[in-house]
Amino acid sequence: MEETTGNSCIICGHEKEQGIRIIDEFICETCEVEMVRTEVQDAKYPFFIHQLKRIWMQNNA
Repeated sequence: MEETTGNSCIICGHEKEQGIRIIDEFICETCEVEMVRTEVQDAKYPFFIHQLKRIWMQNNA
């Protein structure tokens, strides 16, 4: 995992220190683990997809 300081997670919105960076957006370690374990049938799956789309939309605007 990439270590950073004071980043706001694009998924949960919380400030975290550890996570990954995709383009210019940060995903905390907690959300990363939860997304990887989420099944397509899970109610949270569409939420994660929506949040991840924000990365592409913000960088293509």
